[in-house]
Amino acid sequence: METDPIRNEVNRPRADRPRLDIAVFGGTAAIVLAFVVWGIAAPHSMRETTSTAMRWVTANLGWLYLVSASGFVVFALVIAFTRYGRIPLGRDGEAPEYRTISWIAMMFAAGMGIGLMFFGAYEPLLHYLQEPPGAALKAPPGTQANHLPTAMATTMFHWGFHPWAMYAVVGMVLGYSTYRKGRGQLLSAAFAPLLGTRRAHGPVGKVIDGLAIFATLFGTVASLGLGALQIGSGLESVRWVSSPSKMLLVAIIAVLTAAFVASAVSGVAKGIQWLSNTNMVLALVLAVFVFVVGPTVFVLNVMPTALGAYLDQIMAMAARSSATVDAAGEKWLADQTIFYWAWWVSWTPFVGLFLAKISRGRTIREFVVGVMVVPTSVSLVWFAIFGGTAIRQQNEGAGYRVGTSGDEEDLLFEVLRHLPWTPIASLLVMALVAIFFVSGADSASLVMGTLSQRGAHEPSRWVTVFWGVLTGGVAVLLLVVGGGEDGTDGLTGVKQMAILAALPFVVVMIGLCVSFVRDIRRDPMITTSSAARSPDASGVS
Repeated sequence: METDPIRNEVNRPRADRPRLDIAVFGGTAAIVLAFVVWGIAAPHSMRETTSTAMRWVTANLGWLYLVSASGFVVFALVIAFTRYGRIPLGRDGEAPEYRTISWIAMMFAAGMGIGLMFFGAYEPLLHYLQEPPGAALKAPPGTQANHLPTAMATTMFHWGFHPWAMYAVVGMVLGYSTYRKGRGQLLSAAFAPLLGTRRAHGPVGKVIDGLAIFATLFGTVASLGLGALQIGSGLESVRWVSSPSKMLLVAIIAVLTAAFVASAVSGVAKGIQWLSNTNMVLALVLAVFVFVVGPTVFVLNVMPTALGAYLDQIMAMAARSSATVDAAGEKWLADQTIFYWAWWVSWTPFVGLFLAKISRGRTIREFVVGVMVVPTSVSLVWFAIFGGTAIRQQNEGAGYRVGTSGDEEDLLFEVLRHLPWTPIASLLVMALVAIFFVSGADSASLVMGTLSQRGAHEPSRWVTVFWGVLTGGVAVLLLVVGGGEDGTDGLTGVKQMAILAALPFVVVMIGLCVSFVRDIRRDPMITTSSAARSPDASGVS
């Protein structure tokens, strides 16, 4: 066995064939399958239990999501802009694997996707018509009650620096642990500086990897649920169906599941890379189309307004909690901010691993700035185009509804009805939703396979297929039985499980930050520079 001066741990030879971790795979799969059986056998019990758990979490632990989300932003920026920022995610002198343009393009495909399609028009209009709670956010004198800057600032708060800081934290920790320290591609391996190598590879480490799989699965389920609902709405929009039934949603989920499983087992080069390139081009076509045929000048005015309002109000929005709102405000926080933070947390294991893979050789400072600034800028343009168009149409008498069941998946198609070439644009949206989901879900399946097989670079196909099929099954369960007798649809159940599944992984991410600080403080680049600045034994520097 050989050692490396940069990598403190012994580099053990890798096995040719991936080895299944029975504890991680079996334990996590058993819990998820038990949940599926429970939902099938006693849907009312599952619905009531998850709703009760959701109310308790948001009432008693909502602060944990709110504080940790802002904490990750501060942590990432502090690491990037102190002396640790010059440490590379790889060996000293190692050049980045990808050119900067390619790196940025792949980042766009990694963590955006289906959410931008689903909420691109809806969320700005929602916050425009229903002002978010919080006394700190008030419309200035002389403006209409429906405050455009606050609407855009709130939208960007949910889609800007905070979610991408979460991805950046996990990505730089995994990149450093894997490519600079030579550890395996496991979340548990990055805990070695905090727990010790033996414990990180023992039961505690297996629990960490299991929680990562659990969060990833339910985060992917949330995306699959959103995608199925929006495709169903699109089919109704182009009048291929009169009303999307539950059986139609099940069929859509089945098709999407088969597609992303097939993409995952085809390999990165054939599947993920081709899909990522395709959806980037189609998304650009859609955005340019709406920008050109829509209210172009109004959208151009929205962009600087959104940026200025976001930077001006970000601190007030980060401080918004149940202490500053009433009961309706608490429900708003649970449905909006806390749901988003939980959803982003659930995506961090596989998006973070993907970002680490494509960022090998870049410095921590370059990585953090690229991951946080570039996608946030793209999100701002996207929401200005689609949200601005929806708001302008609303002011001209469109009469859109927001805030009730079914509005979220319908709104984008309603917006397109007021523009030329509606059928073509609607079909393009459905194609984009499908491709965005498939390109993200196949990555998630591969990561769940990697975590199940001791960090294998190419997990066995049957493991990847297992997690993919199970993801589709859970999505069907939550959409079909997740709604309640109170009229809520299955999307409520999807959101609830995303929040509950992400809760323990928030604690894992905090532990990752502590372990990472202990790790980089002992990095040779830091210790060498510290020694060079220290006076020698005689007191002469």
